[in-house]
Amino acid sequence: MRVFHWLLVLSFTGAYLTAESERWSMVHVTLGYTLGGLLAFRILWGLIGTRHARFASFVRGPLAVMRYGRALLNGRPEQHAGHNPAGAMAIVGLLLLSAATVATGWAIWNKLGGRWIEELHEGVAGFMLALVGVHLAGVVLTSWLHRENLVRSMLNGKKMGASEDGIRRAWRPLALVILLGVLGFWWLQWHSAPSRTTSGGGAAATKNAKYASHRHDDD
Repeated sequence: MRVFHWLLVLSFTGAYLTAESERWSMVHVTLGYTLGGLLAFRILWGLIGTRHARFASFVRGPLAVMRYGRALLNGRPEQHAGHNPAGAMAIVGLLLLSAATVATGWAIWNKLGGRWIEELHEGVAGFMLALVGVHLAGVVLTSWLHRENLVRSMLNGKKMGASEDGIRRAWRPLALVILLGVLGFWWLQWHSAPSRTTSGGGAAATKNAKYASHRHDDD
């Protein structure tokens, strides 16, 4: 989950920063596909993964979120070995917005939907960035209220709590497979990138033009 989390952060950040650059359009597309692959893994792991990663263990209704919020305001925050109800809402929202961002980006790349789908893609990505900001603020706030460093927990995988709340083992081989899979995909994309020095008229030049202008077909 930690490898997934930081790869997702890297992919979204990189894709957002390269969104308006024709020069980096292939990087933008590559990171978008990476985001989609990571999202597919997270959905699968949310169904069959370790205890605290499963959706059933942390997705709660609005009443649980309100109860958690009241406990925070009263200075008696509920302790959760996994995601707290407020954090769970942010996670579900980020996963849904990630899916919408990837889907609309794929539609743009395949020239589906026209100009409106490009505007929807940009709007969803902007909304996702705003939710990321809220999520970060929540991490800082709950770290202070709970007297625990949640960022450090997302780096070392450890939290304070009862021993029975821990998972039996960390799936490090699976984490390695995910990391190697992403790096391998990036390597393939890098080596299949069209050369900028290719003369016009060839297949490589056509591919290069597609990378450079796929987001401006309706201009």
